[in-house]
Amino acid sequence: MDRRRWLKLIVLFLVTFAIVKFFSSSSKGRVKINSKTVDTDTDIFWWSDYAPESDNLDAPKEPPKAEKNLVKEIITKEPEQNSEELRNLDSPEEPQEAMEKPVKENVKKEREPNPKEEEIEIIKVPVKPSTGPLRLVHLDLKGAAPKVSYLKQIFPLFSSLGADGILIEYEDMFPYEGELEILKSPFAYSVEEIEEIKTMANLSKLELIPLMQVFGHLEFVLKHEKYAHLREVAKYPNSLNALAPDSLPLLKQMLKQILKRHPEARFFHIGADEVYELGESEDSKHWLEKNNGDVGALYLSHLSKVCHLVTEMRPGMKMIFWDDMIRKISVPAMQNSDVTKLAFPMIWNYGPQIDIKSLAQLLDKYQEAGFSGVWFASSFKGTSAVDQIWTPIKHHLDNHLFWLKVMDSMAQYPSLTYQGIAITGWQRYEHFIRLCELLPVAIPSLAVCLQTLKYGSFTEEAEKAVHHILGCKIQLEPNICEGSGSFAGAEVYHMVLKIHTELQSSIDAMMKNHFLRGSLSNYLRKYNFANPRNLRHFKTELRKLKDDWESFLERFRKEMEVIFYPDTVEEWMEDNVNEQMSKLRSMVQDTERIYDLDGRKKSLKA
Repeated sequence: MDRRRWLKLIVLFLVTFAIVKFFSSSSKGRVKINSKTVDTDTDIFWWSDYAPESDNLDAPKEPPKAEKNLVKEIITKEPEQNSEELRNLDSPEEPQEAMEKPVKENVKKEREPNPKEEEIEIIKVPVKPSTGPLRLVHLDLKGAAPKVSYLKQIFPLFSSLGADGILIEYEDMFPYEGELEILKSPFAYSVEEIEEIKTMANLSKLELIPLMQVFGHLEFVLKHEKYAHLREVAKYPNSLNALAPDSLPLLKQMLKQILKRHPEARFFHIGADEVYELGESEDSKHWLEKNNGDVGALYLSHLSKVCHLVTEMRPGMKMIFWDDMIRKISVPAMQNSDVTKLAFPMIWNYGPQIDIKSLAQLLDKYQEAGFSGVWFASSFKGTSAVDQIWTPIKHHLDNHLFWLKVMDSMAQYPSLTYQGIAITGWQRYEHFIRLCELLPVAIPSLAVCLQTLKYGSFTEEAEKAVHHILGCKIQLEPNICEGSGSFAGAEVYHMVLKIHTELQSSIDAMMKNHFLRGSLSNYLRKYNFANPRNLRHFKTELRKLKDDWESFLERFRKEMEVIFYPDTVEEWMEDNVNEQMSKLRSMVQDTERIYDLDGRKKSLKA
């Protein structure tokens, strides 16, 4: 009996202890955040010094503790910004919207996500500004924009080749919101993907500089009926009528959205090149009548307004713009504009030979005008031909060798600081023009250009470095990178080379067949009239050629789809493959049909 009594007492004690422990842990382990109870062991385990968020946007927020300057975050909707940035970017009528977009931080998702939230893990590493001139790789996204998964692979490659920044020209790939949503491509990057791009750039120690056109090359905006009334010339969607009442408000909204996604940016490129037909709108003509017909002053006036729009939202930010429109503007006209204090011209020349004397005159002119600095722009692709599909490496190497000579002369311009060079990689000459070379095809050219800038020439050391990094050896004369290649996109590189060099030539070789030329003319095919004895001499070979290419192109399409969105794959195949393959398929189809007719009299093809 005594033994049973003791057992009962022990069990009663254990049950009582368990109940007390349960109620104690459930109350201590939960806190309220924004009127919602969360578990301290999951949602905020990384923040030991947690304090409830203030409703005041201006109140300073305690940052999470980080190790080795590495901060891991889950961001819903918006990247974190300080209160001053929120005041600059958000208009007075939108404060409530800003308050309704909180920033949450975490290492990983531990609970079921709220369906109203879009969470993504972001690793933010502070970018240390470069102390010298930057080497920027230009990504032109107005055609064949790579998927973010591919950018994740090539950003470290850019860095290893000697780049320390990215000039990213979003065009219609930016995730415009609200009234501007019609501007974005169906395959535009999402807000989360923009954050991921920024994170990847930071991890690769690449400074991001956004580029948004504000004057010329606004085809992606002005093609829409909603904004067609803002064209400088009603027929053409190229240039903005800077004096139309709705033009600056439109640009302000576009700039606001891009700047909001890039609070870390030190520079902003406003484009402003090739403003065709400037001065031809009625608004411009009236302005010119009152201003001595000075088109240059009209151009500078608009640039000044745009620069002030940016600095109102981002005080201290420096603008960059393409220099071609100011090359013929007088020094006094530029001196009378505050653009010289707000922005840097980016002098661009993409040819294999540069007129050093003419370029020196430009540098003298810009120094005298009062610019404090200047950028250069070379190219690694997209400037040798409007329909180029295979990058001529030597063309771009020679371009950089000339730019090195210009860089060596900069000591002659003591008040004009050399800021850096953008190695441009144009994907189209403009929004309405076909694609140039794909990015993977131009990686060897980019490698040669970057290493040439690094070593001061394409030396043996530079050549070895390219070989080591890319896994293939540059051959300038046959214009290839010889070897399998270990760089991201190498498969597409080699497959485009095969298409470029073999698709049309293999069909041409087949067309030289004596029996094919004699038996497969357009007339004979139209009337199903041929001797099967002659057709047998090429029927099997023709079918094999067609099947081999069909198989190869199916593999090629799959490789393309890994890197590019469907519209790019369709466009590239349509412009570079489909015509030849349609011809080949038609010849095979007609040959086999006529062969099966066993040499009958003429009859029209069904």
